[in-house]
Amino acid sequence: MPHKLGFVVVSSSGHEDGFSAKELMVHAPTVSGWRSPRFCQYPQEIIIQMVERCRIRKLQLLAHQYMISSKIEFYISESLPDYFVPYQSERYRRLGYVSLSDNEKTSYKARELKSVYVEAVGQYLKLIFHKNNSNRYNLYNQVALIAINIIGDPVDFNEENNMPSREKLIDQYLGNNSEESALDASSTGRKIDSISPLDDLAFDMYQDPEVAQIIRKLDEKKQEAVRHERYDYAKKLKQAIADLQKVGERLGHYEVEKRCAVENEEYDLAKQKKQQMEEYRQKVYQQLELHDLLDIALIRRVSETSLDPIEESVSPQQQRVLSTPQPEKERSSEKKPKKDQPAVTEKAPKVLSPKPIQEPRSPSPPPAASPALVAPNMDVDSLPFDERPLPAQTKNKEDEFSYLEPEPEINEEPTTDTPRTRITGEPEPLTEKALREAGFAIEVFGEGLVAGAYSKTWSYREDALIAVSKKLADIANGTSKDDLKKMLRAAMFLVRRAIKDKVTSVFQASLRLLKMIITDYIPKHKLGKGETTHCVEKCLPDLLVRTGDSTSRHRLISANFIQEMALFKEVKPLQIIPGHLVQPLKPTMPSRLAQSQVDLLENLLKELGVESSGFTVDNVMKFSVGALEYTTSEVRDKAVQIILYLYKEHPSQVLAYMPSEDTTGRKNILYKTLFEGFAKIDGRPTESKLKAQKKKMAEAAERQKKEEIRALQEQLAALKDIQAEVQTGKAKDVHVNKSKTACVSSVGKAMNPSQTRVWIFITGRTAQC
Repeated sequence: MPHKLGFVVVSSSGHEDGFSAKELMVHAPTVSGWRSPRFCQYPQEIIIQMVERCRIRKLQLLAHQYMISSKIEFYISESLPDYFVPYQSERYRRLGYVSLSDNEKTSYKARELKSVYVEAVGQYLKLIFHKNNSNRYNLYNQVALIAINIIGDPVDFNEENNMPSREKLIDQYLGNNSEESALDASSTGRKIDSISPLDDLAFDMYQDPEVAQIIRKLDEKKQEAVRHERYDYAKKLKQAIADLQKVGERLGHYEVEKRCAVENEEYDLAKQKKQQMEEYRQKVYQQLELHDLLDIALIRRVSETSLDPIEESVSPQQQRVLSTPQPEKERSSEKKPKKDQPAVTEKAPKVLSPKPIQEPRSPSPPPAASPALVAPNMDVDSLPFDERPLPAQTKNKEDEFSYLEPEPEINEEPTTDTPRTRITGEPEPLTEKALREAGFAIEVFGEGLVAGAYSKTWSYREDALIAVSKKLADIANGTSKDDLKKMLRAAMFLVRRAIKDKVTSVFQASLRLLKMIITDYIPKHKLGKGETTHCVEKCLPDLLVRTGDSTSRHRLISANFIQEMALFKEVKPLQIIPGHLVQPLKPTMPSRLAQSQVDLLENLLKELGVESSGFTVDNVMKFSVGALEYTTSEVRDKAVQIILYLYKEHPSQVLAYMPSEDTTGRKNILYKTLFEGFAKIDGRPTESKLKAQKKKMAEAAERQKKEEIRALQEQLAALKDIQAEVQTGKAKDVHVNKSKTACVSSVGKAMNPSQTRVWIFITGRTAQC
């Protein structure tokens, strides 16, 4: 299977200070890559050596945003040519070239990732960079390359050599070589083996290096679990990998911000970012360890493969613990420190990013811990699965049920084999603040259930909502209205809190409970429209906020539920949701939230119409006209679609909100688009078509005028010829002289097409005047 190949940069034709070609050997969010010298001579050259002879399947280049080469050529060789031997370039075989975008469309802000598929065997790769694309940012006519990635598989020298044959050399000499063409970035040629997404250049360039290594280790464990048919464990690893990718991107973003702060000499901000990274990384690793996805053996392997050195060394006691395996009896005896044996009071060594992984992993490490608690003393992975110790044997008793809440970016999802199946204790007690805040809910549902809703463990929060749903479903029909309303108010308090939850399963459980309350609980007990109105008005603002969530999945879930809830037969007559959606967009509103609002309005407008639905032509047009001035183009385009949809049914009312023809507002491109849309709907020619027709008519009139002028000029020329003949002739007839005088005087009249044409006869010839 093709995989990512390691390489070293052998040589380059030159580089700017601080941007050596050696930078291409590292893939990370903060790399600067290679940059050619200022005002250099072209072409520029870089030679790369793979770790072994291999068959290259795919090449990936990450170009600079404005220092862009017009063309990059690729050559491959089996060995490094001797530069002191003439014709050394004959050892290289040309693969082709790629052309890069000049990046003008992105205003020189985006970096192009170019991927090309090749089929070539060798160990040395040469890149030749041609002259740069000129732009106002590239002041020194340089070219640059941020990163290069090589994907392939090793081959033996026993396999078929990749040197060109005699026929290929003849074709190349005659200019018929197909390899002279550009490498196709979209066509793969033949079907190649699947390539792991973890080997893609985009993965490493946006991931924290340490997290990227852990993801690869977890992926190996996932493949092994699939081979052993441990599908529940593989599913858990798959979710952990997806979550860690978001974690790695966030840490990479922090690293970039820290680098920018250092360059701007904002050292307080850099220190803050560094602490933020270490705390967030620590929380994530603790979460993974408590889910039995990350162990010290894995951390040790990642540490050995990391290239970055540790600034501070590990203490000798911890080195013995991490490196020396101990018998099972000694491990069981060391779980509790002996009285005559002093506990380790030395603090864990502080490790620089990206390797803070030898620190203790317990969620709240005690001030003094035995060596057995710092790291396990056995390689659990080396044991058979059925003989591995239970997770409770390797954790502190007081920390047995208090693992951390995932960060918002992790989006932890429940699976069939999650830590909640191992939790047998009770949720942590409520704090004084929670007791005051949830006093009414505690009075109705009890402290134990509300404690679960406030727990730091997502599974307890989800179970609490399920328990509330069961309680509401089991209420007898004879219960008093006051008790029913009390339970409704308490349930809605917990629903509103859960709607803001960052964990998807808890968020979905809150929506299921809200739907049950509106469609089942209230109608079943005949509580009336007032209670339905209360539920919708309390929850709708929070749901609308979730439509602007940073997680796309949460945005989709929220928008779909709002649209579904608006069509409930209990909610539709209340017209509450349309009233919220036509509220004007504020300039400070986040773009995602504004986009979701216009999308919801468009979808519900098509479902409900403007008749007794809460939507009217007036309130929708006021909203849409205001949305035309929003800063995001997607929102403005959606507002145009809404206005055009309304115009099909209510053209006169819509036109009342449009600017008049003599105002400057009609020159706006959006209003031009709207009026062209109106014309298409009415079946009238658009303004652009009218202009084209007028232009065509003007051109036709101009052509006709030119034709008439040309014809008159020809007539004038003929008359002049006749006059010349008459003057040189020897005719003595007086009548002829008079006719000649009449013809000459009629020349001026012939210039005016409106004058009567006069025919004269001169010596048997006829001329038209």
